[in-house]
Amino acid sequence: MDLDQYIAYLMSNPSNSSCVNASDVLQVSHDQINRFLLASDYTGKDLFDSVRPTLSLQGGTLSVDETILDKPFTQPGTTELVGRFCGAARRSGKHHRVVQGISLLALVYTHQGRSVPVNFRVYRHVEGKSKNDYFREMTLELWQWGLRPAWVTADAWFSSLDNLKFLRSLEVGVMMGLEKNRLISTQPSEYEQVGQANIPASGLLTHLRGFEMVAVFRTVDTDSDARHYLLYHPDSQYAASHLYNAERFEQLRLSHWQVELFFRAVKQACRAEKFYVRTTSAIKTHLYCVMRAFQKLAAMSRDGLIDSVYKLREMLYRDAQRNWIHDFA
Repeated sequence: MDLDQYIAYLMSNPSNSSCVNASDVLQVSHDQINRFLLASDYTGKDLFDSVRPTLSLQGGTLSVDETILDKPFTQPGTTELVGRFCGAARRSGKHHRVVQGISLLALVYTHQGRSVPVNFRVYRHVEGKSKNDYFREMTLELWQWGLRPAWVTADAWFSSLDNLKFLRSLEVGVMMGLEKNRLISTQPSEYEQVGQANIPASGLLTHLRGFEMVAVFRTVDTDSDARHYLLYHPDSQYAASHLYNAERFEQLRLSHWQVELFFRAVKQACRAEKFYVRTTSAIKTHLYCVMRAFQKLAAMSRDGLIDSVYKLREMLYRDAQRNWIHDFA
């Protein structure tokens, strides 16, 4: 059994994935599936290299986010990667509270009408790193591999001063969420919380405490909840050329939404959560294959072979269902 077979299995399987089910579908032994998952050691570099030939490495938007893969029934201590997580997952997840599961962080690159994952980490408590540490590691790796996005986007969880200064050193534009208590100043030495500031629809050019001049925008959702974002570009002429505007902000916010759509798709269409292996190496291999499956589905959708990343299984089983009904009737 090889990598492509397991990826195709994840793309087409209509039920939860398991070694037993995979061995039955692929007609190989259970041990072959297990050995593949345990022996493989795929990394973010492998994920990037799998799509690099098809990417334009200059421009585009690089977006970071985290999702929690639900594992509510896993017994504590039986699986290293399962823990209780909060933070970014509390705001973007379906539970809106601390949940038990596996933390998957990914960087998604959006350019020229397509969005693909290009680096990832699975959070491990034993490594003693924060999610911000992982973010900076993954981003720096992509720079080393030759990617040069025009913008990096993230939600408020990743908008620490350390992260902003790190991205400034890479000379890349930034759009990030801001917590409402972050301090800004439009007058020297006079700071106020961003949540209390008067921010026009066109944005507010202001100084972020501890950093530099940024443009701040506010959105209000259907539940009347306000969210705040900053735009920053290291080119000092950027603000002067009036490119800190609402249109650019909305474009970047739409690009960042692609990472949310990616996480939704890998859960629903690629079986990211529905697996039964427990060892760290097997889980990481499974999740790597999940992201490769998404890359394949996205390419098929782009090429018009399927209507969307969710339609492959429907297409496969519609023909099987028709044949069965014809034979039954």
